[in-house]
Amino acid sequence: MINLNASALFASVILPCLALPLKAQNLDGLTWSEQKCVLYERAVEDAIALQGRDGLREEFLAANQSFMDGGCQTQGQVCPITDTELKFADLLTIMTMNEGMASTFVPFHCP
Repeated sequence: MINLNASALFASVILPCLALPLKAQNLDGLTWSEQKCVLYERAVEDAIALQGRDGLREEFLAANQSFMDGGCQTQGQVCPITDTELKFADLLTIMTMNEGMASTFVPFHCP
C-alpha cells in the first residue's frame, strides 16, 4: 500500500478522476456483476488515457486484461510492482469505488 498524506492522495489520485469525461452508462439488462465489469473496463481505458502506459509492465497489463476477459471474476490475480503500477491500481480502486463497487472488487493483490 502506498503511504500518502491526504493532500498528496487528493492531488495524485482524486483530482485526475474528477477531470475524466462522463460516459454514457447504458447498462440496462446487465446483472450487477456484468455492470461492474463493464464499468471496470471503462475505468481502465480512462486511467490509461489519463496516466499513459509508461511504467506499466506488459505482465501487469496482460494480467489485468485476463481479469477483464474472464468477466472480472478472479480477484487478486494482478500484482502492481512499479510505482506507476501502484498509482494506476490506486486510481482504478478509487474510480471503481466512485461507481459503487467495493474496494475488494479490483484484481490487485501481491503474494
